[in-house]
Amino acid sequence: MKAIYKRELKSFFYSFVGWLFLAVTLFMMGIYFTVYNVMSGYPTISYVLQSIVFLFILTIPILTMRVFAEERKYKTDQLILTAPVSVGSIVLGKYFALVTVLAIPTVIMGLTPLVLMRAGAFQIGISYTSLLGFFLYGCLGLAIGLFLSSLTESVVIAAVLAMAALFLGYIMAGLCSMVSAAGTGSLADYVAKVLSCLDMVGRFDSLSNGYFQMESVVYYVTLTAFVLLCTAQSIQKRRYTVSRKGVLRLGVYNAATILIMAVVTVSLNLFLNYVPDRYTSFDVTANKLYTLTEETKDMIGSLTEDVTIYVLTEEAAKDEDLDKTLQQIRGLSKHIAVEYIDPLSNPKFYYNYTQTEPTGNSLIVEGKNGSVVVDYHSIYQYEMNGMSYQYTVTGYDGEGQIALAIAKVTQDAVPKFYLITGHDELAYEESFLATLDKENLAYENLSLYAVDEIPQDAQGIVINAPTSDYSEEDADKILRYLDQGGNALIVPTWTNEEMQNFEKILNYYGVSLVDGMIVEEDRSHYYQTPYWLFPSVAQEDLTERISGGAVFAPYARGLIYDEEAEGIYYRPFLTTSDSAFSKTEVAGGEDYSRQETDPAGPFVIGLEAEKSAQAGGSSKAVIVASEQIFTSAADKVVPGYNMKLFGSIVSSLADQENSISIPVKYFDIGYLSFDAKAVSIVGTVSIFVLPLGCLLTGMVIWIKRRKR
Repeated sequence: MKAIYKRELKSFFYSFVGWLFLAVTLFMMGIYFTVYNVMSGYPTISYVLQSIVFLFILTIPILTMRVFAEERKYKTDQLILTAPVSVGSIVLGKYFALVTVLAIPTVIMGLTPLVLMRAGAFQIGISYTSLLGFFLYGCLGLAIGLFLSSLTESVVIAAVLAMAALFLGYIMAGLCSMVSAAGTGSLADYVAKVLSCLDMVGRFDSLSNGYFQMESVVYYVTLTAFVLLCTAQSIQKRRYTVSRKGVLRLGVYNAATILIMAVVTVSLNLFLNYVPDRYTSFDVTANKLYTLTEETKDMIGSLTEDVTIYVLTEEAAKDEDLDKTLQQIRGLSKHIAVEYIDPLSNPKFYYNYTQTEPTGNSLIVEGKNGSVVVDYHSIYQYEMNGMSYQYTVTGYDGEGQIALAIAKVTQDAVPKFYLITGHDELAYEESFLATLDKENLAYENLSLYAVDEIPQDAQGIVINAPTSDYSEEDADKILRYLDQGGNALIVPTWTNEEMQNFEKILNYYGVSLVDGMIVEEDRSHYYQTPYWLFPSVAQEDLTERISGGAVFAPYARGLIYDEEAEGIYYRPFLTTSDSAFSKTEVAGGEDYSRQETDPAGPFVIGLEAEKSAQAGGSSKAVIVASEQIFTSAADKVVPGYNMKLFGSIVSSLADQENSISIPVKYFDIGYLSFDAKAVSIVGTVSIFVLPLGCLLTGMVIWIKRRKR
């Protein structure tokens, strides 16, 4: 086998074919690598590999078409067929030579993370899992091309057959969906499942999305082994024909061997379908997209009532990511059941729960307190691209939406919060309002001028970055509410306006604001600009959800309080470093120099205060002095920890002992950052230098050999 391997490998690089394969593959890799990773800053190479995998449809047939077909055409294969070498050695020698050629660009691509890791938070797990899937996909394609080359002496026919086979494997997922959608019965679903066995891309996509499945790896390995066995049997038949002058005896062409291997391949893949995912599937994403949080596990594990989750789609058309979450949740409790409802065979099923037809893959969660419809569009978070004006998917919220729905149909009490408006407050985005939903809290906007008092059903109020002052009457309404044991989340902001009445609300808890805006001089405590802080997070009950994570607090102010104040208990949880100072001249926002009159740090920017109320009990406030902290832009920087902190705060104010709030899990953990010089160098090397180097080397070798 070693001699055949060396001979075959040399033939690829003594001719132009091997160098052409490398040049084309590296050229396409270079283009997408430069655009996605270097220019756009995507933190994983999986986008590159998913974009170029179609290239195998063209390059693999060109690489494999001559391996057996040309030798058969010129009768040089008889030297091998009559040599004292086993058929398995012949096939494996040639196959491993092909794999070596494929491994070269794969290894080069595998070195790119060493460059990308210097530019920011790079997703190592997804990248190398995707690279493994890319390589295994290519290995299977090479085996298919090798087999088809062994069936004919025409290199053109071998190439066309290989292209057709690889194209079929590439589009099989779409064909399965078409078959499933066209049929209305179990036969269509059965046919779709059978055809899905030929889907070569689906397994690669699973690996590229950060979900490492042994099922995918075993699929590629076993199918590759099966195709190679078929190739060996094809060669074995011809070898026996050559050595026995055309006499074919029973058992030489061993159909039984192929049948046994087919049974083993199918059985092994089916067996893995019945093994629990926790033993065969692993989440390799940096932000654990497909791993259930401990909050969800605890809530589901404590269920005592039955909950049924209906998925409004046929199982063949299910959303794979959503299905992974559902199967994990179902495995946590015997009280959870998941059923797929085919809208074609049961079009009026949703009538029992809602009058509005949900979109495909939407969920209906039913429990003791009724039902909740989870629309499929709420499972993913979308953002509009400012360049293309198209919405793109930026985050996954399957776990959060399902956990919220289960909580709503199993839990009874729903505390209510009022969001104070009318003073140019910063409005909360939908994602943060959804967090209130996930905490199983009701909320409503409240204009103080329209009411005489804060409603009695208020569990808490939220004052979010007002930039115009309260009237004295409005401030008194809030103070009376707090003095009756009310709770509040207060987010002050920097403004040029006089805010005397708003400051009276802070003074109720003995808190005032440091003049100016905080500038951080410790590089480990800010992001890009000194106004964008990474404060230290204290270990408190309030910050338990963000343990081990970071909080991003842009444009923060310092809080002043008297630790010895009578009747008030303070718990600071966000603080700056000792190197911080508060810049009093904020105009322009680009001057970070310290002046002699600027107050020196450290500063508290997040504080929990509890005060004895006149009506008995206590009033609790959480004060976070960063106007942008509870926005999706800030939340993405950390990613998700600001939203977790927001959920923890409102849950604490609502006295929810068993609350659960799972924030959106963003697909990206941040973007890489390259300067213009680095973009130019990397782009030149990856798009031009490497591919042209391969082409020129191949041409020189080919010309020299032609002259001999």
